[in-house]
Amino acid sequence: MNTPEEIKLVVKNKYAEIAKGANDAGCCGPTSCTPGKNDYTVFQDDYSNLKGYVADADLGLGCGLPTQYAGIKNGDTVVDLGSGAGNDVFIARAIAGADGKVVGIDMTEEMINKANDNKNKLGYTNVEFKLGDIENMPLENNFADVVVSNCVLNLVPDKSKAFSEIYRILKSRAHFCVSDVVVQGEMTEELKSSAEMYAGCVSGALQQNEYLDIINDAGFKDVEIKKTKKIDLPEDILSKYLSEEGLKEYKENLKGIFSITVVGYKK
Repeated sequence: MNTPEEIKLVVKNKYAEIAKGANDAGCCGPTSCTPGKNDYTVFQDDYSNLKGYVADADLGLGCGLPTQYAGIKNGDTVVDLGSGAGNDVFIARAIAGADGKVVGIDMTEEMINKANDNKNKLGYTNVEFKLGDIENMPLENNFADVVVSNCVLNLVPDKSKAFSEIYRILKSRAHFCVSDVVVQGEMTEELKSSAEMYAGCVSGALQQNEYLDIINDAGFKDVEIKKTKKIDLPEDILSKYLSEEGLKEYKENLKGIFSITVVGYKK
């Protein structure tokens, strides 16, 4: 798993398995990031009490509640990146209302199909799901009032291109709000090289400062972390993908894995 294409294939295959019902091959949510049934609920926040929540759309793949800090208003056009089965899309739609528009983008056909099934059950006419790549979004310039994403951008090989695309599709003075996984301290080489842990939203995570630098370099202003949550990965999960020496290095060198929710504004 060395090239961007190989990384994308690993992620795409994992999410396709989830969409087809193989939840024991999950990523950032309540199932483990490889076959098995280890608990990853440490990643996800609880959505069930939010207006617009649809249980069938909640596959447990998030690491925050980006809509909570997104400042979505009635009538807004919202884009959700890595929309999965539609969880954040339907929450955003409940806020933007019938006068708004919400578009979900996902690179996995199986997820798009599952999201459309959920949309059709709800009868929404102002929700759309598009098959596409976050590094090259199928949307025109100055399209969105708000862009949200939940534990997805850490899976994108070229994060600079992803934030450049977010900037492109946002209207002037519009903003994004994303929840994502970052690290503090040194990521071991063994952890970095684990394809399964990449799909599990861990080994692809950047240093927090590097992540924020990418956002600022894309041109965003007033960038602010709204929420930080430390994630403690169970040792029984880590031991599946790391050797005994690798686990020791992990504990000694990595200060922590964190979910952060970040906002930024287009000039």
